[in-house]
Amino acid sequence: MTDVASLRPLLAVLVSALAIPVILSLKSRPNVREGVTLAVAAAKFAIVASMVPGVLSGTQYVFSFGQFATGIELALRADPLGILFAGLASLLWIVTSFYSIGYMRGLSEHAQTRYFASFAASLASAVGVAFSANLLTLFVFYELLTVSTYPLVTHDETDEARAAGRKYLTYTFGGGVAVLGGTALVFFMTGTTAFTPGGIEALATADPTLARAAFALLAAGFGVKAALMPAHSWLPDAMVAPTPVSGLLHAVAVVKSGVFGIARVVLDVFGTETMANLGVDLPLAALAAFTLLTASVIALRQDNLKRRLAYSTISQLSYIVLGLALLEGDALVGGLLHIPAHAFMKLTLFFCAGAIHVETHTDDISDMAGIGKRMPLTMAAFAIAAAGMAGIPLVAGFVSKWYLVIGALDGGGLVFAAALLVSGVLNIAYFWPIVYQAYFESEDDYDDKPLIEAAFGGRSLATDGGDAETATVDADHEADGDGEDDGIPDPQHVDHLGKRHEDVEHHGGPPAEGWDQRNWRGAESTWFMLGPILTAATLSLLLGVAPRAVVFLRIVETIVGNLPGVVA
Repeated sequence: MTDVASLRPLLAVLVSALAIPVILSLKSRPNVREGVTLAVAAAKFAIVASMVPGVLSGTQYVFSFGQFATGIELALRADPLGILFAGLASLLWIVTSFYSIGYMRGLSEHAQTRYFASFAASLASAVGVAFSANLLTLFVFYELLTVSTYPLVTHDETDEARAAGRKYLTYTFGGGVAVLGGTALVFFMTGTTAFTPGGIEALATADPTLARAAFALLAAGFGVKAALMPAHSWLPDAMVAPTPVSGLLHAVAVVKSGVFGIARVVLDVFGTETMANLGVDLPLAALAAFTLLTASVIALRQDNLKRRLAYSTISQLSYIVLGLALLEGDALVGGLLHIPAHAFMKLTLFFCAGAIHVETHTDDISDMAGIGKRMPLTMAAFAIAAAGMAGIPLVAGFVSKWYLVIGALDGGGLVFAAALLVSGVLNIAYFWPIVYQAYFESEDDYDDKPLIEAAFGGRSLATDGGDAETATVDADHEADGDGEDDGIPDPQHVDHLGKRHEDVEHHGGPPAEGWDQRNWRGAESTWFMLGPILTAATLSLLLGVAPRAVVFLRIVETIVGNLPGVVA
């Protein structure tokens, strides 16, 4: 790889950071505010995309902020792994920005200006994570991502949202401390924290005990945002945030920053050979396998759709970590390819959940019998993405999981291959009832649990994680220029797990006369929401049918091909 000094990595970070004060100044002009958001999202993606051809041909774009102490440098570098994450996050910000307009206005949400400004800050931090040239720079942007996403997690300003925000900060800042400790140990042993394909050479001859301690700290710190068990419970609770937040930040930017950090540690800090020599690969793989199976089983118990998707996310993130921990070429390709594959599919699913919430105020799976006739396009997209999550051919999830299983078998990991296959069956078990109820049952004659009996399916009094009680609001929300000034009414204090926080019960499920019959031409919702849903579903199909044409597989093959001693 050839390093070329360039401002483009810096510009990719700054374009959304500089948009924050502009967005904040436009709170009384929502149309202009959202136009700025869309323009900045497009510019960010264009900057990142402009570097893809060069990176694929062997060029790395580098920008340095300077050296602040001996051996300590803050620097940005656009390399293949960074381009994978930055390209994904910037592309899906465009899609999510359109969706956010339809969702936030559809619910007459409060504090919309703060919401869009926080989104811009989050994407600046996420791309900073992607383009970090060393562990220290990665730590800085990793923590900035936590700070910038906190207002989004607590957007509802209910007691429940604030509690979820406190839990989010506790877990993620705790993970950040672990990352800083691991970074300090690596610097102590090697005199550098710079990312090097194949790993930092000096770690191979360092004290094994210290090296294992450094790996444990880094893996644990990044594992918090990757939702590895037992540091996973913040993620389901954070589903109280608006659905676009759950979609982009909890299916793309935040959680993917965790698995991205683990990928950096495995590929560019320790390297596959040093990891194998230290014996830290097997414990990481075992933890990932345990997480992906356990989270899938817990997902079966969740009646709230967003919480079921949250536990599905916990499981699917561990597919990526397992692929990295197996240290085998095909497994590495599968794990890295599952970063965009999971993002496209899970974003589709969250978008569908949000559209259902906006249009029908329905959040529980047990209330969704027959909803396919009310929302045919939405549920068709949901079915496509759910099939991909289960690894059905022609959708993105099949391609990445195929590589993962083949890699596990090639590396002699029969137990891990079996875990992947069992998890695929569990994916079918917790997604199929949703699709089945939507299309093959009617609202007046349905079974809560078409596949799973007892407490593992359908309606349950216990919801595993604080979803049973209805929180109350401390004080009225104050519209920050999104109410009286711009014509959007005050919010109704409905959180995004479906609970009202005034003296009005939540009315979910079909109306007394049953679901309306809607056509397949978009009558079910606004195109600000349907367009992004269909776009994300289409990307899931394209990555499944022609993965190289969508460029992500080519980027992944370049990443793995640059690793010494690994055959892609």
